[in-house]
Amino acid sequence: MTRATAVRAALAVAVLLASVFITLTMSPRLGLDLQGGTRIVLQARDTATVEADRETTDRTLEVLRQRIDSLGVSEPTLTRSGEDRIIVELPDVQDPRQAAEVIGRTAQLTFHAVEGEGTDQPEEKTAAPESTADPESTTDPAPDTDPAPDTDPDPDPDRLTLPDEQGRLLALGEPRLSGAGVEDATAAFDPQGGAGWTVSLEFRKGAGQDWKKLTGEAACHPAGDDRRRVAIVLDEKVISSPQVDPSVGCRAGLPSGATQITGSFSADEARDLALLIKGGALPVPVEIVEQRTVGPTLGAAAIDASAQAALIGAAATALFITVVYRLFGALAAVALGAYGLISYAALVALGVTLTLPGLAGFVLAIGMAVDANVLVFERAREECADRPTRSLRSALTTGFRKAWSAVADSNATTLIAAGLLFFLGSGPVKGFGVTLAIGVVASMFSALVIARALTEIAANSRFVSDYRGVNGIGRPGAVRTWLVRKDPKLFRRSARWLVVSAALVVVAVAGIVVRGVDLGVEFTGGRLVEYSTSGPVDVETARDSIAAAGFGDAEVTTAGDGDLSVRTGKLDNDGEHALRAALAEEGGETTKVRDELIGPSLGDELRRNALIALGVAVAVQLAYLAVRFRWTFAVASVVAMVHDVILVVGAFAWLGRPVDGIFLAALLTVIGYSVNDSVVVFDRVRELWGANRRTPLDTIARRAVLQTVPRTVNTGMGALFILAALAVLGGDSLADFALALLIGIVVGTWSSVFTAVPGALALERSAKAPPPPAPGKGKGTPRGKARAARRDPLDNGARV
Repeated sequence: MTRATAVRAALAVAVLLASVFITLTMSPRLGLDLQGGTRIVLQARDTATVEADRETTDRTLEVLRQRIDSLGVSEPTLTRSGEDRIIVELPDVQDPRQAAEVIGRTAQLTFHAVEGEGTDQPEEKTAAPESTADPESTTDPAPDTDPAPDTDPDPDPDRLTLPDEQGRLLALGEPRLSGAGVEDATAAFDPQGGAGWTVSLEFRKGAGQDWKKLTGEAACHPAGDDRRRVAIVLDEKVISSPQVDPSVGCRAGLPSGATQITGSFSADEARDLALLIKGGALPVPVEIVEQRTVGPTLGAAAIDASAQAALIGAAATALFITVVYRLFGALAAVALGAYGLISYAALVALGVTLTLPGLAGFVLAIGMAVDANVLVFERAREECADRPTRSLRSALTTGFRKAWSAVADSNATTLIAAGLLFFLGSGPVKGFGVTLAIGVVASMFSALVIARALTEIAANSRFVSDYRGVNGIGRPGAVRTWLVRKDPKLFRRSARWLVVSAALVVVAVAGIVVRGVDLGVEFTGGRLVEYSTSGPVDVETARDSIAAAGFGDAEVTTAGDGDLSVRTGKLDNDGEHALRAALAEEGGETTKVRDELIGPSLGDELRRNALIALGVAVAVQLAYLAVRFRWTFAVASVVAMVHDVILVVGAFAWLGRPVDGIFLAALLTVIGYSVNDSVVVFDRVRELWGANRRTPLDTIARRAVLQTVPRTVNTGMGALFILAALAVLGGDSLADFALALLIGIVVGTWSSVFTAVPGALALERSAKAPPPPAPGKGKGTPRGKARAARRDPLDNGARV
């Protein structure tokens, strides 16, 4: 064993031991789409006096944290996203109506003197019967009563007219103090005094004096007079308007700590009132632009399905590479298992939130992790075929060295796609980008360190070295042998392949134009809710019952195993509750499986960001390839990549499948995979052309394609096994993702050979640049150093 092999083996053991320790002692952090719960995205808005910047958004977040903590939700998470967005995650919350109601109360909390009964009531709104409230108590709140809309402004600009809790209009004076002055508000039950549930108020020092003055002025009016009341207003709605107790004298007022609101409160009403008063004013108003709810059964089913897909796909991939590469394939399968352990431990150790797309990315990366091993083994097979007498260890070492550039470039393009997913994606799609990036790094380590250490140790064995049919790389594979024997003249008329690709693009564009792209609710805005009913309900019956409940524009389709999917435009939480009740009348107990609400502004933004992500992906990949390769190769690769994107989108248009954020993640992954395949082919073209500068380029391209086809097929099979398992076992949540990638891998494999290469040949005919330099003879490389660079690593230079 050489020193380098020993170092690799020691490093591999150390990393694996650390990964085992992390796996056994730490638990993964599951996203809400896997553990169940509600995710709400809030957009802070500017006001006439306050700008929604980083500082005010942070202050708003802290106020919201107090409100949500009072709801009793276990382990809520609030984080700021960007300058003016707040992400609220509420685990295990399946009915977000209360949370959204509390969070959504965004206007300033203010306290007003009541100046009397209001006037100018709109004709279409009849006043509720006058209240005969006890002067010592609050008016009994009626949360189910729809408050009247804002009335026409009073002639006095400082006068506000709003309905009280019972619907009676009150004329209010200007705000005397704001919710920022509230120190605390608590709900408590008073069994001894007989007051029932009460709300006690405490004010900060300066605000306490304002409160005392406000209640002292109200106490100057007789008991039962509206002017003896104080109105607490939140979001232009009177949430409480208690009378000042008769025992309080004129101008005396109530001290901060002795203020208590009494009335016919239930426990929930008292707590809600205390929560709203304590939560108080937000520095800036916020708007719910996104709301997602996932039932716990859906997340558990996704985890089980992904685990099954990972096991079946990984087993099929391991069996495939073992059959193709024999002993070395089996060692690569061991490294593949180590990759799974390392990448999982990295996700846990870094505290990455594992989302549903991220879980799919983790599973997909298992199939893609064999790419580097396949590149190395195919290179080693070529070395053994060219020089049958060389040692197995020497051929393996040369295979690793010659495959390095293709491995580095192909993984770099995938990392670019992962970076775009993270920086330009939203919500769970970011998790897919992180998982994919970690998977790429872990796969590089497993292939270049673990697999290399295992294969080098095996190559030192005399039995493995002598029996080349056992090791798997001593003889060329069946695919390569067949191709060499047939030697098809692929690019004698390369233009015909471009015609075929153009025809495929025309068919895809026709699907986009004729059928249209079914943009998901994520890109259009609106609400998509999936329900599971205890009894069978067909789509027509569900559509009729929903229309009868007042939702005639709702689109009803089937989803999953007998579930119903309802998509509407604007639908608030109360409307969703009514919609669910309508379905329950037909199907019995109705459970919400999934709920997505996207505001129109966010839908426009996500749609715009998706187009930007695709444009940036094209530009970045073009720039990278132009630096690493000739510009003709770069342009041809990008044309093939665009060809793949159009074909995948067109296929989804013809199939009528939805295009959403998960589809965008799949599409960007297809971009990385497509460029990955093209890079491997052009890396071989560059090498062969540099070594044979006088050979026609179409001959060079044909040889490069025939030499890289085994790698393309073997790598694609690994990914196809995983994706087929995901498509079959993943259910609706992962089926579209797997389908998009299945289509993308097939068309990407085609385009890397029959679009990118013919395109490069066509561009090279008009290009003036000379052929690339021979390997090792780049700019500024002395001849002696070039020869030394090409020397066999096991050759010490001695000659007899």
